[in-house]
Amino acid sequence: MTRAAYQAGDRVEENVVLVPFARAHLEGALKLSQEMSWPYRLEDWDVALQLGHGFVLQRAGVVIGTAAWWPYGDTHASAGMIIVAKDAQGRGYGARLMDALLASAHPRTIALNSTAEGIMLYRRRGFVPIGIIHQHHGIPRGRFEAPHSGLIRPMAVSDFEAITRLDQEATGLDRQRMLDRLLQSGDGYVLLRDGTPRGYAICRLFGRGHVIGPVVAENPADARALIEAPLVRLERAFVRIDTSTTSQLGEWLEGIGLQQVSDATTMILGTPAHSTGTARLFALANQSFG
Repeated sequence: MTRAAYQAGDRVEENVVLVPFARAHLEGALKLSQEMSWPYRLEDWDVALQLGHGFVLQRAGVVIGTAAWWPYGDTHASAGMIIVAKDAQGRGYGARLMDALLASAHPRTIALNSTAEGIMLYRRRGFVPIGIIHQHHGIPRGRFEAPHSGLIRPMAVSDFEAITRLDQEATGLDRQRMLDRLLQSGDGYVLLRDGTPRGYAICRLFGRGHVIGPVVAENPADARALIEAPLVRLERAFVRIDTSTTSQLGEWLEGIGLQQVSDATTMILGTPAHSTGTARLFALANQSFG
């Protein structure tokens, strides 16, 4: 599929057009996600559009499908927010959106987190599964003690360069622009070793409450400490954390009241990025951004 195959205004069938995702489509996208019981806020859609690119399908001016992708440098990207209205499913619209997305993002490697319903759509386009993500959410139980300031402290503006290096070490990706935007609307925490940042977490409003992620650390104990830091302030607020099955955090998260409520299959088309040091990604920014 060539990039030229999906120019703005391309017709999918009569009265249905495929166009680039723009701010004018945000309200329609929100209604679409509400129909699917996906807990996005208008602000969440807005941030996604600020950071990435995408397409919508419109029927008689109504948004009936969305798909978006986010570049991480020139070689990799993530994809997500791929939704087709219930009354429009089974007509090939998901395939049309996905083919447009892949043409737009080409030649980058693309990663995404798929629901069970979407796996065959992505497999047919060459995606292969590489892991499982568990969504945990709920209202945390118990009281959390503030970590020692010598171990974890609030993130300062001067930490940003070190944080972006840590993130790239953990993910193999250039996600500086995403991190900068998330920190504009969230709170950051830094874990120190000998005065040097060796882990970080971001907590921000998202969906039904707050999401804690990304979380980057060198081991599960440090990741737990970074998660506990914002929990002290959030107290009885609704919290969501998305983590891989290899993170060794699942049992602990359930123990503090964040139950596993769903899972997604991480899939990739192309050459995966790899960590380049001891830092690891323990929690995602969300299942779209990774």
